[in-house]
Amino acid sequence: MKDGFLNINKIANMTSHDVVYRVRKILNTKKVGHAGTLDPFAVGVLPVAVGRATKFLEYLGDCDKSYRAEIFFGVETDTGDITGNILNQSSSLDLPDRDDFKNILQNFIGIIEQTPPKFSAVKINGRKAYELARKNIDFTIPSRKITIYDIKILNLEKNILTIDIDCSKGTYIRSLAVDIGKKIKIPATLKALQRTRAGNFFIADSTDFENLNLIPVDQCLNHLPKLDLPPHRQSAFQNGLSSRINFIEDENKIFRVYSENIFIGTGKIIDGEIKPIKIFLRED
Repeated sequence: MKDGFLNINKIANMTSHDVVYRVRKILNTKKVGHAGTLDPFAVGVLPVAVGRATKFLEYLGDCDKSYRAEIFFGVETDTGDITGNILNQSSSLDLPDRDDFKNILQNFIGIIEQTPPKFSAVKINGRKAYELARKNIDFTIPSRKITIYDIKILNLEKNILTIDIDCSKGTYIRSLAVDIGKKIKIPATLKALQRTRAGNFFIADSTDFENLNLIPVDQCLNHLPKLDLPPHRQSAFQNGLSSRINFIEDENKIFRVYSENIFIGTGKIIDGEIKPIKIFLRED
């Protein structure tokens, strides 16, 4: 198989681009990309696309994510994690107990406003925020709405809280750690972070570089509804032609499109027809 996705378990001290570079070398191909950047100090699930799968990466960007995080109380840094410079610290820690933390964390579940860290890839007037931050340029990052579906406490020991988080795209766990600290009026930073899920990619199924296993493209797009085209419309779809559908669906809805159980691409419903968006079977 020349085209597909990889579920890489990224190790610490590698950038997401480092992972792409390594995969290119191993598979001897330049057509490799990744979805959902992980900070260098973070570990865990990093979806990587190979070959024609790269054109479908955009569909992974909207997927929900899951993380395991260790929050360290008593220190606040400029990056929101332990790799940054210390901005504030406190030797006097009167932390809530586990039950109190459960109640406090309820404030962060649901649709909330969150401000990304200044050391992030958020664009400010066309430039990445971390580039400005490294040059000590003063700027403001606007807050954004994100959704946190659930937070579970795994452990509370001394000044470290370990939690599991299920959240929407665009959620910064570093910002969450800092905001939890502000809520209890104690400096906080992210000590460790593992992404345990990105859409249909789970940590239990992830691999290292020695055991790469390409996953068929359509298996990684299960969050999109499926549409079957009759065999006589397969060629038309592959040539960019729309086909009338015999059921009612929301306009602009995206589908995985099949013909005779073969994945042939993605399409969008427009005026009662399925319009090809990305073709898979035709060689590029």
